[in-house]
Amino acid sequence: MIVVTGATGNIGRRLVGRLLEDGVAVRALTRDPARAGLPPEAETVRADLTDAAGLEPLLAGADALFLNLAAGGQEAAGAVLDAAVKAGVRRVVLNSSIAVTGTPADETNFIARMHAALERAVRDSGLEWTFVRGGDYATNALAWSASIRESGVVRDAHPGAQGVPVHEADLAEVAAVALLDRSGAHQGQIYTVTGPEVLTVAQRVAAIGGAVGRETRVEQITEEAAAEAMSGPHFPKEAALELVRMFGGTVGTAPAVSDAVERVTGRPARTFAEWARDHAADFS
Repeated sequence: MIVVTGATGNIGRRLVGRLLEDGVAVRALTRDPARAGLPPEAETVRADLTDAAGLEPLLAGADALFLNLAAGGQEAAGAVLDAAVKAGVRRVVLNSSIAVTGTPADETNFIARMHAALERAVRDSGLEWTFVRGGDYATNALAWSASIRESGVVRDAHPGAQGVPVHEADLAEVAAVALLDRSGAHQGQIYTVTGPEVLTVAQRVAAIGGAVGRETRVEQITEEAAAEAMSGPHFPKEAALELVRMFGGTVGTAPAVSDAVERVTGRPARTFAEWARDHAADFS
């Protein structure tokens, strides 16, 4: 049996479905099972990942764990990992971040620092492990859904910022292969997972316009305004500003494109245009 944290998130939901297709028993952890909307074949369980005392029973009988820092934060992820060790879980696949470099620079970046610390904890746990380092999630574009529906205009600090957006289904499939591995081929591996093509913010907005059949464009705003719009209860403005400035640093660059999706799953990564078509209803 495989336990999935963040089961109702973009990656987790896809992962639950993918594992069920393979006939694997899945225990999906969520704060509200009644509203989860997961397939009935999954064992959907109420979980408060901030309650360390109640975590071990959630891992009982599990062979593997998909661990996502986004499903409760750094402290909760560490507690889930500790509970997995106590429950006798054998393998953990960590949804990490492409921001992690394995160099001292990780300590100067908010996102890298959190994920690097969790990677160290996983390595030290004694469990078999695989790291799936994703970044530039295509689903980040969902933040534009309201503005595209209302006006067709996206306000962004850096329309020319470049990245290699990755479909959540590809991240889920890479994680599934590692979780289901019986050969040991994925043990101790670090997969940096990207999409197949470099795109600017403006090109992504145009691709969404093509998917929904309307004109879309980008209006440039200040970094401060962009950080304010991005920040929230679990993402401080200082971290958002750091992220916005990092995006700005990609203007005119050539971000690396990884072939990890094809190497691990045996098929090419999905394009952003495919992602936009898959999510057209979110922007219509």
